[in-house]
Amino acid sequence: MADWIGALPLDVLLSPAMLALLGLLIGSFLNVVVHRKPLMLERQWWGDVAAQMADGDSHARVFGRKAPAPLAAQAEQLDQSLAALAPLGLARPASRCPACGHRIRWYENIPLASWLVLKGRCSACGVAISWRYPLVEVGTALMFAALAWRNGPQPVTLLWCAVAAALLALALIDWDTTVLPDDLTLPLLWAGLVAATWGWLPGLSLGTALWGVVAGYGSLWSVYRLFKLVTGKEGMGYGDFKLLAALGAWLGWQAILPIVLMASMIGAVVGLGMKATGSLRDGRFVPFGPFLAGGGLVVMLAGLHRVLAWIGWA
Repeated sequence: MADWIGALPLDVLLSPAMLALLGLLIGSFLNVVVHRKPLMLERQWWGDVAAQMADGDSHARVFGRKAPAPLAAQAEQLDQSLAALAPLGLARPASRCPACGHRIRWYENIPLASWLVLKGRCSACGVAISWRYPLVEVGTALMFAALAWRNGPQPVTLLWCAVAAALLALALIDWDTTVLPDDLTLPLLWAGLVAATWGWLPGLSLGTALWGVVAGYGSLWSVYRLFKLVTGKEGMGYGDFKLLAALGAWLGWQAILPIVLMASMIGAVVGLGMKATGSLRDGRFVPFGPFLAGGGLVVMLAGLHRVLAWIGWA
């Protein structure tokens, strides 16, 4: 099988059709990442809480103070609770139905096809499977096909597909949890700088990428500090700064303003729509990360020069 694939010419391997198939597979994996990564982070955070509780009790004893509560006992109980949980990673355990625990067989896990055959329901209990799963798979396939069509059959297309997949995962995680994991934003940032250093991105020098990082992080950090100074509230999180910095590393400093403008306008429209329908979450805010990721994807697919022309900066 591998020999047969290796014998295909590059224009076939990296054609829109072939990358669309790859996108279906990657989209299926992204569904796992979006579901499990926040749970993995939550476990990590609780482990950190247990460690800090134990340290707090120890420090109180060292300085001859009475701890406000038996922190060591609570920390030990928390550690035991975490240890009792089944191991959780991106590869294991095998996928199961969240309603009945049915282990999903391989032929029930074929991207898009299995969902259609099963009519969007669990084969064991009949509970409906969310529309998000096939939509993410199809969306990833369409993005990969569009990037293949735009960039042509060259290896850099695979790089852009990887960036698009990371952006989609970050957008969905942020929408669900209002968290942008450092495990995804920081590798994306460093990978962009490495790609620029090695000259893998035509038209993007290392200097342009570095200034993109500075402009991306610095612009949102400045807005954050000004908003907090005026209102006393935090308008966004540090994950947004890191995400825009990562986009700057891949797209250059010239892309920062168009991305922020698109994200702000679309985010405002979506926020007003959610407010009108009463669907805003607690705190009455909308995460900014999905719109930053969307702005980055628009620049990737349309091209920086075209996007700059839209705003009169060509």
